[in-house]
Amino acid sequence: MVVLAKGELEQIALPAVQKAAPPLADVPEVDLATAASGGAEGRAAAARAVAAACEEHGFFKVTGHGVPLDLLARVENAAAAFFALQQREKESAMSAVAPGSPFGYASKRIGSNGDLGWVEYLLLGVTAAGASTGDHSADDPLLSVPDEDAVPAAWRRSFRDLLNEYTVAVRRMTCEVLELMAEGLGMEDTDAFARLVLDDDSDSMLRVNHYPPRPELKHLQQLHGGGGGGRVTGFGEHTDPQIISVLRSNATSGLEIALRDGTWVSVPPDQGSFFVNVGDALQVLTNGRFRSVRHRVMVNSVHSRVSVIFFGGPPLRETLAPLPQLVGEGGRSRYREFTWREYKSSAYRTKLADNRLCHFEITS
Repeated sequence: MVVLAKGELEQIALPAVQKAAPPLADVPEVDLATAASGGAEGRAAAARAVAAACEEHGFFKVTGHGVPLDLLARVENAAAAFFALQQREKESAMSAVAPGSPFGYASKRIGSNGDLGWVEYLLLGVTAAGASTGDHSADDPLLSVPDEDAVPAAWRRSFRDLLNEYTVAVRRMTCEVLELMAEGLGMEDTDAFARLVLDDDSDSMLRVNHYPPRPELKHLQQLHGGGGGGRVTGFGEHTDPQIISVLRSNATSGLEIALRDGTWVSVPPDQGSFFVNVGDALQVLTNGRFRSVRHRVMVNSVHSRVSVIFFGGPPLRETLAPLPQLVGEGGRSRYREFTWREYKSSAYRTKLADNRLCHFEITS
């Protein structure tokens, strides 16, 4: 449940004159199954398609991903069950790991700089395998799920284990995509991107978002002077700071991306597929060849939207800069060197819609 105080709905309701974004006519699509079974030619074609999508949109759909559909359905149902709990139970069950920590359960407030949205969410850290237990294999990430007593321990463990299973499968698929990206760029070191996400100290996260049905129409009509406006901001426009983000949602629409000319288009939902966003860090590593996509979620439905996003980030200590082979001999680097810790700290001091990368560009 999202509860907005007086005046807060005005901050996320769009003017009635703003029309709904038209659907993206041709969503770039990459079939991982075909890439795996099509021999060298099929893989090369998939790598070229991935690179082209990253250059044009910074966004594409992944099919043939190998993540069991049954697992996707179980995660969606478990997430819906969690968000259906009483507000007090959700806040207690998934309260922040530590004071000031971004992890845990939150509602409407996105970050600490005043951004609001018609959303409630869980944000969980993905740590090195077996960081606190010995029951995971060496290749398995481990989610940092707070242990509280507000819900039965068995239920909490079951939810954690399910999200762990999901994270393992999606991270594996994410690394396949990152390898195709490197191949599409013609890089000799095709593990260069995936290696950062697989590092034991990788700063990766899992986010589970719930967008309740839009507020009652009468409230929106009051805001718009009796007009028919029915769109509110679920999650405001932004780019993702990490290397890559991989999203899967239920059948409710809402995701929109900005094209190169600034036009907003909506992305039709597809429960059986994943959607990949290029993040700021990858834009830097590719010297701007890949585009970090600006996106948002709008709420204009009587149905709830549930989405689960894996964010693949580098270790905090990692130095980020355009890779030499992507700058070329005598070429110009568009970004200065900085660590992921430095960029993350800078990004989290800004508003969602701010251009975070401008502070790291080389202008002369």
